[in-house]
Amino acid sequence: MHLAQLRLRDFRNFVRLDAVFSPGFHLFLGRNAQGKTNLLEAIYLLATLRSFRGVGGSQMIREGAKGYFVGATVEGQGRSEIKAYWSPRERKLALNGAPVKRVADYVGTLRAVVFCSEDVQLVKGTPRSRRRFIDLLLAQTQPGYLTLLLRYLQALKARNALLKHPKVDEDQLAGFTAELIRLGAPLMEARKQLIPRISPLARLAFRRISADTDELSLEYQPTFEGDFAVAIATSRARERSYRTTLMGPHRDELVLRVNGRPAAPFTSEGQKRTLAIALKMAQAEYLAGRHGSPPILLIDDVMGELDAHRRSGFLPLLHQAHQAGGQVFMTCTEENWPQDLGRELIRWNVSQGTLGRGG
Repeated sequence: MHLAQLRLRDFRNFVRLDAVFSPGFHLFLGRNAQGKTNLLEAIYLLATLRSFRGVGGSQMIREGAKGYFVGATVEGQGRSEIKAYWSPRERKLALNGAPVKRVADYVGTLRAVVFCSEDVQLVKGTPRSRRRFIDLLLAQTQPGYLTLLLRYLQALKARNALLKHPKVDEDQLAGFTAELIRLGAPLMEARKQLIPRISPLARLAFRRISADTDELSLEYQPTFEGDFAVAIATSRARERSYRTTLMGPHRDELVLRVNGRPAAPFTSEGQKRTLAIALKMAQAEYLAGRHGSPPILLIDDVMGELDAHRRSGFLPLLHQAHQAGGQVFMTCTEENWPQDLGRELIRWNVSQGTLGRGG
C-alpha cells in the first residue's frame, strides 16, 4: 500500500497542493513553521479521520477559508480514490465516488502509523490515550471491532444520561445495561487477546532502542475481574452516587512498566520518548504482519530527539519498510536530518505552504 497522490485545498497553510508520490522514502525538508508537519497531518487524517495533534476540524482550515478539502489516490490491492471536505456547516467523505455512510466501512483504506512528539502522552497521559492506541490497532486489523466499539459508546452515552436524571427510569436503565454488557464483553476479549501479540514486538523494540539496558512489560488491566454483569450489578450504589457508569471497557487501562515499575512516574523523559517510539514500532510491525505489507510511516522530526545510539535502534524499522516496498514520509530541517539514513531517498522542499522536489 502507498499514497500515490495527495490533494489539498485550504488545509492549514496550503492554499492548493497536488503532489504525486512513489513508494520509498520521502524526506520533507524546510525551516520550522513552513508546513512540513501539516503534510503528515493530512495523510494521517485520511487514514484515521482525525488529527494526531488532537485538534478539531476548524483548526485545520486555512485562515480566511470556509472549509478544507483533502483528497488522495491510494494504491494497494486495487486503487482507491478518497475525497474529504470539512467545514463548520458541511462534512463529506467519499470513497471511489460513493458517500461513506459508516466510518467502519472506510477505516483501513489507508493504513498509517505516525511518530510524533505527542506520542509521549501514550506514557504519561491519561488511560484514554492508551485505550485509543489499542482501539485503533484493533480497528485496523479486526473486522467488526470499530462497529462494536461505536455501538458500545452510543449505549454508554445513553446509559450515563439516564444515570444523571434525578429519578432514573429502571426499565430503560436495564435495557441499556444489557446492551452495554452484550457489546462490552467482546471488546474486552479482543483487547485481552491483542496485548500478548504486540508485547513481544514492543519489548524487542524497546530493548533495541535503549541498548538492552531496560526491560518493558505491557499488561491489559480491565476495571473488574470476572463477569461484566456481576460487576455492573455490584457497582450500582456507587453509580447512583457518581451518576455515571463505573465499570466497562471505557475505563480499562494498558499498564506500562519499565524494569518492573510504572513507567509514567519512574522513568526519565528520554525513557518515555523511547517507550512511546517502541509502542509505535510495535504497531507498525503488527500491522505489517497482519496485512502482509507495511503501513505508511509518518515520522515528524522524531529522529532529531534521539541520540545516535537510540536512532540506530529505530533504523531497522525504516529498512524493513524499504525492503518491503513500503512508503515513509519524514520531516526534518536541513540542520538535523539524519545522514545515516543513506542516499536512497526522495527529497522535497517545503516553504510557506508550497512543496517542491529537492536536489
